Amino acid sequence: MSIRPVKQISSAVPTMEGAGVKLHRAFGFSDPEMADPFLLFDDFRNDNPRDFLPGFPWHPHRGIETITYVLAGTVDHGDSLGNRGSLGAGDVQWMTAGRGIMHQEMPQGDNVGRMHGFQLWANLPSSLKMTDPRYQDIKAAEIPEVIDDDGTMARIVCGSFWGKKGPVDGVSADPVYLDISVPPGKRKTIPIDTYRSAFAYIFAGSGTFSDASKPFGVLTEKELDGEELLLRDQSGDRTLVVFDTGDEITVQAGAEGIRFLLVCGKPIQEPVAWHGPIVMNTQAELMQAVRELQSGTFIKG
Repeated sequence: MSIRPVKQISSAVPTMEGAGVKLHRAFGFSDPEMADPFLLFDDFRNDNPRDFLPGFPWHPHRGIETITYVLAGTVDHGDSLGNRGSLGAGDVQWMTAGRGIMHQEMPQGDNVGRMHGFQLWANLPSSLKMTDPRYQDIKAAEIPEVIDDDGTMARIVCGSFWGKKGPVDGVSADPVYLDISVPPGKRKTIPIDTYRSAFAYIFAGSGTFSDASKPFGVLTEKELDGEELLLRDQSGDRTLVVFDTGDEITVQAGAEGIRFLLVCGKPIQEPVAWHGPIVMNTQAELMQAVRELQSGTFIKG
């Protein structure tokens, strides 16, 4: 077994999108090879309704899949094909835009005005860029949860993990998408396919991911009779950790435990021509999509 070295650690950056939604972007619109096949990851967490209620009005997508995971509040959505629905706490929508779709996403807070969710963009290979649009709307109750002997819990949105399989299927990147919680002070090793790109996004608590190039978890202080450990170089809320190759990661949870998304997928390794919500392989394909938007022929019956 080989521990995956940590390739990059960074904090999500405040960004404004849609009609004025304030969110934090962990990555996107920079290096499409960094987490191939994943292109963009946003954390749209906010306790002030004025910062998210403007939402994401009608806009196009082509050549990608968008994955929306809601933890608090709701997201009402609709599209040019007549689909309508609402995502609630714990729900997931995996949308394959394929050849093109127009849709809108309008966040609504919970009963105390909180909104929390994530959106991930996954690229499509050239062979599927113009596939039929497709939705997979997954309710919270359909997402399996597994709890290990040490109290570590994982919600499995997509892929197989610890003997359970997530409900999302038929996705080209063959991804694994997990919501993992490790209790305070616990160390956990998690297997990952060696040949997949992988990243973790911490959104609660803190902890340290082992790096194969240096000793793990250098201790600086002990509290509570040695039961609680404060670690040097801990990563906390809204931290992105991108891993290099290997077949496992190891995380040491901090004093409050740690909760993070762990996402991995099969790299596509194709050229990327990208403009906003449209991602193709060549500039010619990209310009064709723009012309179709302008002429009203973007949506293919």
